Amino acid sequence: MSKPVVLIAEELSPATVEALGPDFEIRNCNGADRAELLPAIADVDAILVRSATKVDAEALAAARNLKVIARAGVGLDNVDVKAATQSGVMVVNAPTSNIVSAAELAVALMLSAARHVSPAHAALRNGEWKRSKYTGIELYEKTVGIVGLGRIGVLVAQRLSAFGMKVVAYDPYVQAGRAAQMGVRLVDLDTLMAEADFISVHLPKTPETVGLIGTEQLAKAKPSLIVVNAARGGIVDEDALYNALKEGRIAGAGLDVFAKEPCTDSPLFELENVVATPHLGASTDEAQEKAGIAVAKSVRLALSGELVPDAVNVQGGVIAEDVRPGIPLTEKLGRVFTALAGEVAQSVDVEVRGEITEYDVKVLELAALKGVFSDIVEDQVSYVNAPLLAAERGTAVRLVVEGESADHKNLITLRGTLADGNQVSVSGTLVGLNQKERLVEVNGFDVDVELTDHLAFLRYEDRPGIVGILGGILGDAGVNIAGMQVARDAKGGQALVALAVDTAIDAATLAEIQTQINAASVSAANLG
Repeated sequence: MSKPVVLIAEELSPATVEALGPDFEIRNCNGADRAELLPAIADVDAILVRSATKVDAEALAAARNLKVIARAGVGLDNVDVKAATQSGVMVVNAPTSNIVSAAELAVALMLSAARHVSPAHAALRNGEWKRSKYTGIELYEKTVGIVGLGRIGVLVAQRLSAFGMKVVAYDPYVQAGRAAQMGVRLVDLDTLMAEADFISVHLPKTPETVGLIGTEQLAKAKPSLIVVNAARGGIVDEDALYNALKEGRIAGAGLDVFAKEPCTDSPLFELENVVATPHLGASTDEAQEKAGIAVAKSVRLALSGELVPDAVNVQGGVIAEDVRPGIPLTEKLGRVFTALAGEVAQSVDVEVRGEITEYDVKVLELAALKGVFSDIVEDQVSYVNAPLLAAERGTAVRLVVEGESADHKNLITLRGTLADGNQVSVSGTLVGLNQKERLVEVNGFDVDVELTDHLAFLRYEDRPGIVGILGGILGDAGVNIAGMQVARDAKGGQALVALAVDTAIDAATLAEIQTQINAASVSAANLG
């Protein structure tokens, strides 16, 4: 029997091949060369890439036997995950391989900006000795604000605490008790911007976080503030940052990421008080070795039909066929749950009802947690680290299995209790031969809405004219309504509008809707 074929399309750590072991036929090619890649991928079972190889619909069409795409790193910009999923090809990455490297680079950028390392080095290379010009500041006894207290944010906080810094953090999805255990004081973003001498950004890039640190926030800062972004480009508004630096409203910046990459001509590069690197967060020998070993292990699991914890789209092997369609549904329900909650719940019940309870549905609990935390932590969330993330944040999780389902063949519900005692619930099911994902309940209101990429939920006092106001505001914002349902608990009582829209609704538009209809709550979930 022939061995499975693994194609290594870029230079990877030698430890990658060692981790694969002798059970595979290893081939190599230059994945950046399309003329070489397309014939090389034709009959392989797995392909290992870094960032230069583009695995898109064309490459997938050429890959007749492909079962796994493994990205030896975190980002998946060069992999068409949707096309891979449609082709039944698993995509895996190495979500924790670079967290130490990224944290250390953030600290390096902070120190470099504080001590003017970059311009002082450039001056010395030009034959200039400018000791007095480049007098810097110490980190000791200064306040650092960590924006996003995920795994990398925590590592940065630990390292900067060792410098004798006071650490505050903004992260609405971390409980104060958990932060206090680390010696970190949780504050809102306005307070962080006003108090911090340094800030370091460690958030995922989502529609809600793009431009989070912009003109309004920078206006609250001390003139001595130094901003570091080694997370994702675009979270710090680069135009606003440039103007604040140019006008002396803040003191400096350390940047590793940019809104558009590769970036070689930003006006920020003209400023002496900016130190910049070309997205080097994961560029260490250790991170590359960890990434190679991690994806090699995932490839071994996938090609042997086992559950792959770091798969970002489909799972394999031991999961019953009838359960598998519920995995992406449950993950989406988790993301909707988080959007509705607006915070980390103290407890979450994952309730599974119906015919699929004849099988092992434990994977649905993991899928729910993966969804719940996907949009609120900086790290890549996987089936391995999702329970750990819940434990770290003090969230009690319970799987409830019940064979009876009154209204649906199968029903999955996420029900959670928040810190103030309020409950959040969201339910979904699969409908028809094509197993279409439907949202059928939100916070006790019965709905029937397709789980599209962009959803919004508005709760208000039932009265005439609301739909017209809503349509007008969204029309002015250029947002097209794909589907809408109004539910209410009683005539003149509480009503809920569930919206499916073609594009994400920005924060300003959501705020306007809330004001215009006097909504008790407004939430948006962006699943695309």
